[in-house]
Amino acid sequence: MPVSCRACASSSTAALGDRIGRRASVLAGAVLFGAASVLAAYAQTSEMLIVARALLGLGGAALMPSTLALIRNLFHDARQRAKAVTLWTTVMTAGISLGPVVSGLLLEHFWWGSVFLINLPAMVLLLVLVPFLVPEFRSAQRERFDLLSSVLSLGAVLLVVYGIKEWARHGYDPLPAVTMGVGLVVGFVFVRRQKHLAHPMIDLGLLGRRTFGGPVFANLLAMFATVGMAVFLTQYLQSVLGLSPFRAALWSLVPAVGAAVAAPVAAALAQRVDRAYVMGGGFLASACGFLWMTHVRADSALWFALTGAALYAGGLVAAMALATELALGAAPPERAGSAAAVLESGQELGGALGMAVLGSIGAAVYSREMADAVPAGMPHAEAVRETLGGATAAAARLPDETADAVLTAARDAFTHGMSFAAVGAAVVMAAAGVFSLAWLRGAGRAKPPSEPAEPRSAVLPS
Repeated sequence: MPVSCRACASSSTAALGDRIGRRASVLAGAVLFGAASVLAAYAQTSEMLIVARALLGLGGAALMPSTLALIRNLFHDARQRAKAVTLWTTVMTAGISLGPVVSGLLLEHFWWGSVFLINLPAMVLLLVLVPFLVPEFRSAQRERFDLLSSVLSLGAVLLVVYGIKEWARHGYDPLPAVTMGVGLVVGFVFVRRQKHLAHPMIDLGLLGRRTFGGPVFANLLAMFATVGMAVFLTQYLQSVLGLSPFRAALWSLVPAVGAAVAAPVAAALAQRVDRAYVMGGGFLASACGFLWMTHVRADSALWFALTGAALYAGGLVAAMALATELALGAAPPERAGSAAAVLESGQELGGALGMAVLGSIGAAVYSREMADAVPAGMPHAEAVRETLGGATAAAARLPDETADAVLTAARDAFTHGMSFAAVGAAVVMAAAGVFSLAWLRGAGRAKPPSEPAEPRSAVLPS
């Protein structure tokens, strides 16, 4: 739910940031994120925790697009902006990878609320340093904030993402289908409204440019594969290979190292050759990584699985860093916040789609194989046939010989399902590579030094 909140709130908060100032939006997001972290850490009920997690999503929605928008405003030179976006992507990837490790350490030594309180030092650092180090930027045009557009965008994305995730979790059901349908209708109303506004929250003309819409679509496909396979890799390390959550988190840093190396290498290559070729190469490398994962079995060595994961993660991060930089460069500085929000919303939607489609593929293969392997009269047969987690829990209540047979069959079925999901991810990545080569070739070339500098948005004194 927090991810859904962040996805649906990004456009609204970033559009507001274009008006009130991107630095102000970062500071407001830091305050909200810190306060929500304290609320979550000391939540006394599940309802209170859900509210706190939703507020964390809103705080993240203010922070992430605003930081990208600030990069767009601070670095007008294409080469400098490419380096800044590469560093931003690398730091974000490192943070995502280190998060489970730090959380595991905290949970081993402190109570569960500590995983939220660890956010406070970073938020305090932002509040102290940003006013001194980052100038304020906001649109020179004092446009009126359209509250109705904000509500429509929130409703559309939240309903669609919620429906997709419920479909992925429980399979087809009328309620998620109706929810997605209503969300699409609300989204259609939102788009129609944007076409008739003098100052729309999302510039549809900008989205129609190949230098902006193309990278947004490429990032959506990249997140489709990234999030869709992340669930499989985590379960494989813990439930198939038997690693503890903390050890699994540590080994998950290996793919992050590949991503950290690939991003700056791709940025350097993009200075010498057309970035479409580099992006296409990144997507094709990730497709090879996913094909590698189709050969992972329940008894495969740990290094074998991690090598495939590092290959696809490196290719994906390289392509996404270049796509992000290209999209930011195509956006006018005064609309940088809205442009960054569209990028993030597309990524969140791609992740939800990947979880739904690839997760459904893996679940279907697992259920089909376990239906043949598990007798109908066996205790807990239904739980065993549904998920690997259900099989693991059921095995703990079965006789040793039966439990071993169930776990062996479940782990084999899971890895087969992961292989089919990896094939789906590889196909999507190959399509993304072809799309990048066909649609983005020649786009976003660096301007010669003789060309005039682009107009800047208003820079306000600190």
